[in-house]
Amino acid sequence: MAIWLASSRVRLYTREMTASSVSKSAPKVGIVSLGCPKALVDSERILTRLRAEGYEISPSYDGADVVLVNTCGFLDSAKQESLDAIGEAIKENGKVIVTGCLGVEPDVIRQTHPDVLAVTGPHQYEQVVSAVHAALPPKHDPFTDLVPPEGLRLTPRHYAYLKISEGCNNRCTFCIIPSIRGDLVSRPITSVLREAEKLAVAGVKELLVISQDTSAYGIDTKFKEEMWYDRTVRTRFLDLCTELANLDLWVRLHYVYPYPHVDEVIPLMAEGKILPYLDIPFQHASPTVLKAMRRPASQEKQLDRIRKWREDCPHLALRSTFITGFPGETEEDFQFMLDWLKEAQLDRVGCFKYEAVDGAKANELPGAVPEEVKQERWERFMETQKAISAERLQQKVGWTLGVLIDEVDEDGAIGRSYAEAPEIDGNVFLNGETTLKPGDLVDVTIEHADEYDLWGSVERVI
Repeated sequence: MAIWLASSRVRLYTREMTASSVSKSAPKVGIVSLGCPKALVDSERILTRLRAEGYEISPSYDGADVVLVNTCGFLDSAKQESLDAIGEAIKENGKVIVTGCLGVEPDVIRQTHPDVLAVTGPHQYEQVVSAVHAALPPKHDPFTDLVPPEGLRLTPRHYAYLKISEGCNNRCTFCIIPSIRGDLVSRPITSVLREAEKLAVAGVKELLVISQDTSAYGIDTKFKEEMWYDRTVRTRFLDLCTELANLDLWVRLHYVYPYPHVDEVIPLMAEGKILPYLDIPFQHASPTVLKAMRRPASQEKQLDRIRKWREDCPHLALRSTFITGFPGETEEDFQFMLDWLKEAQLDRVGCFKYEAVDGAKANELPGAVPEEVKQERWERFMETQKAISAERLQQKVGWTLGVLIDEVDEDGAIGRSYAEAPEIDGNVFLNGETTLKPGDLVDVTIEHADEYDLWGSVERVI
């Protein structure tokens, strides 16, 4: 059977530049980027602007004249990681500018680290660049003012995140993203497609489409129409997917809410035009808990839709995230979720223990779940999904899959098929394949599987 032939912390690592291409006197900026891929895209945009102004990008603290820390502020644990990263940057370098989601709480940052040079909030690119100017004035040089058309990126050359909107219109009780990043603001579809084209020309093989709510794309614009080459396209989820399919790349959809119109993209997947992969954050299955979370859609309808999706696209890979120990979650609610999970047979699943977040409405709900109960339920959840994952991966033994290579070392190559996203899903291991390169596409016959990963041998390099 042939199918699809053909870390939370990211320190700055951009393409190396030769000595002749970078002025030795150019001011140097380093960056530590924390949190989700959406924050990573923010970091890339900041770096692109700075590089265009002649700044050199430093891969280390000691080589930087100033360090940016792009923070995460979604959970208390993420806030602490951000504060620790700021402290490390201050210790190692001394000149630190803070941006990102935790930047909406400047008092918290300055109380812990009073020596930071400036604090800005999320996607405040102009303020970040202004803060860099104040700490480290740019030096004009026509040789260093040039950047690649696709901008600077923090991902490997062969894949890139494509952010299509900011903010979110949902008001989930456990989430503070709307209070940090605001309501949904969709990018013009021609702007998104233009960026995608530039990435394709630059050699990107895989586009990972991201936002806070990808399937809501264009709702805020009332699906505004724009001219794209010789045709009219709508600022809408289906139109975007249809146009991206024309680029002949792997197109992977993340953060997709299960709205009814998501059904419209399944034929594109069945026809091989975009990857048959959906990342849908279900979060729970119990109707009582979903109501308390203010999550859209009912679990019964979702099971019916999953069955229909798989009828139309049998090899569809589904990934999701869930929360255990949400306030008011009973043992009955939790068992309901486990039963739902067994019936849904999702391919890739992550699970988090509920963590109270300052400003979240869920903090006001009764029925706080003890930490030891959260832990016990989390362990049971992961064991249940582990068995599901092992069974589903075992079914792929004997299949031939297209695999995109991510890493190569002395032991062999590591890649991913259509069913694995970078960083969050499993891998396909190709032992002994040391002559491949990151970005290569190969056909692989799967020979072995465990609970999370696959092993196989290369049939041909595409």
